[in-house]
Amino acid sequence: MQAAVIQKIIGMFVMLFSVTLLPPVVIDLIYKEGTAHNFFYSYLFLLGVGFLLFLPVRNKNNDLRLRDGFIVAVLFWLVLGTAGSLPFYTYEGMHINFASALFESISGLTTTGATVLVGLDSMPHSILFYRQELQWLGGMGIIVLAVAVMPMLGVGGMQLYRAETPGPVKDSKLTPRIAETAKALWYIYLSLTVICALAYWVAGMTFFDAVAHSFATVSNGGFSTHDSSVNYFDNQAIEWVAIIFMLLGGINFALHFTAVRSRSVRAYLYDAEFRFYMVMLTVVFSLSTYVLYTQSILHDLPLAFREAVFQTVSITTTSGFVTTDYSTWPVFIPVLLIFSSFVGGCAGSTGGGIKVIRVLLLIKQGQREIFRLIHPNAQVKVKLGKQPVKDSVIDAVWGFFAAYIALFTLMMLTLMFTGLDQVTAFSAVAATLNNMGPGLGDVTANYSSLSDFNKYVLCFSMLLGRLEIFTLLVLLMPAFWRK
Repeated sequence: MQAAVIQKIIGMFVMLFSVTLLPPVVIDLIYKEGTAHNFFYSYLFLLGVGFLLFLPVRNKNNDLRLRDGFIVAVLFWLVLGTAGSLPFYTYEGMHINFASALFESISGLTTTGATVLVGLDSMPHSILFYRQELQWLGGMGIIVLAVAVMPMLGVGGMQLYRAETPGPVKDSKLTPRIAETAKALWYIYLSLTVICALAYWVAGMTFFDAVAHSFATVSNGGFSTHDSSVNYFDNQAIEWVAIIFMLLGGINFALHFTAVRSRSVRAYLYDAEFRFYMVMLTVVFSLSTYVLYTQSILHDLPLAFREAVFQTVSITTTSGFVTTDYSTWPVFIPVLLIFSSFVGGCAGSTGGGIKVIRVLLLIKQGQREIFRLIHPNAQVKVKLGKQPVKDSVIDAVWGFFAAYIALFTLMMLTLMFTGLDQVTAFSAVAATLNNMGPGLGDVTANYSSLSDFNKYVLCFSMLLGRLEIFTLLVLLMPAFWRK
């Protein structure tokens, strides 16, 4: 382990992150709500801490090894999650303790969208903007942004990219150099954010709300500037803008890049993961529409369709925006939506969950095993499209799935041990591990009623989900630390 290089990178990250506290200062100077000093002092503190970490090892320029990349990826989320809590904790008007401030910060950076805050409509604009900014930065991962500039700083980036990016596609690059890959992803991400903000503005949001919600939509984060989320606007055009951009955020950004470069949508149509993703969404919202209409929950079919589509796309892509209290719908729908969040978005997207490609591979592997029962001697390859998938990838997917379910069960039982009911414990862990946000039971609206211990457990759950479990668990293995 190259401790000096790791310290240098963490120092740079903290200094970079401190800059994100300056836009809220500008926002407060515009709205004059008295929070500018809170953010500015936090900025100076984090800038100083980062500089003190960076200064002693500034001349250490060795390339990272793969193990170092895993350590930096985990420390990145832990350190910046803690640093991000500073403005929440120090702002006197919020009246929350450290556990709640940490929960809100990690929820933002991991794009989970679970909140402990109540009374968003009356909060200062700077605080509201900062929450949205955290989600936007976490959406594609600040690590990928840092990788884009690291060649200028003399630090290799591929190890960080491998440790941070999700799924079986993490070895693929869109362009030959990793920095160019990171820049390409960010150009797509930034472009979608700008277009989304303009669309919200045209649809009827104020400029502030349009920018704020675009941050949370493209990142599939789900924070809103209002307690009632998107339902606050009561605007069909705004809902459809959200649906479109949540859907785009849940698609592999490599496909967006390919489509833009080739000026053709064929990249989407030929992609097996995308096709499965769209079929799954169609099935879920069709079932939801049928139940809402036939059980007379919503008597107007177009309204039932729109509500079902919005909640399906929002929950499945792990965005977490809501236009209604879906927990009051027939129990089939909330449970179906929670389970769809386990699938989540595509690999290489801003969505959470297990990821569509893993679920697709699990299904194909199951089909192969059934076929082998009929033809024991047959040599059958699992394929995505026309490309065979290595057995080592299948094994890794099974291992990931097993770890996911085991950790989910363990954390749910932990919450139930502390006294939470089964529905609240199940949905809270599902919502945080899948980086989805709103749950059921006591966490339908927010997580403020939970104990500090439960909030720490769910912070761990959010980090597990954002780092896709193995990146965090590998540090707990004794073999990782052996030379």
